[in-house]
Amino acid sequence: MTERTFLSTLERYGIKRIVSLGQRFDPHQHQAMMEIEDPTKPAGTVVLEMQAGYVIHDRLLREAMVGVSRAGPSPSRATPESTRQLNRPSPRSPSPSRFAGPSLSRKGRGFGFWAISG
Repeated sequence: MTERTFLSTLERYGIKRIVSLGQRFDPHQHQAMMEIEDPTKPAGTVVLEMQAGYVIHDRLLREAMVGVSRAGPSPSRATPESTRQLNRPSPRSPSPSRFAGPSLSRKGRGFGFWAISG
């Protein structure tokens, strides 16, 4: 009864809840909190609502906090050979032993005491 009275008072003043589930993600009304891999939904569809959003006479009061779907991995892209290729270091990238730049070391106990040595 209290919730119904509260919602009717909001409606009387033009405050409405944003309907998010199943809708396309809109950055003007939604705040994406996470991506959820769901091959059954198209990418960019809201599949989870964590916190409701509200508008007053078409002006945003609070964005809805949502989880957005992303396309699942395609079977042709996720082969073990391509995974092994991605995990190998690039021959052009310097390894830590070949890198001769300065190193950061912590001096003291606080987080603000850093010194460059090398």
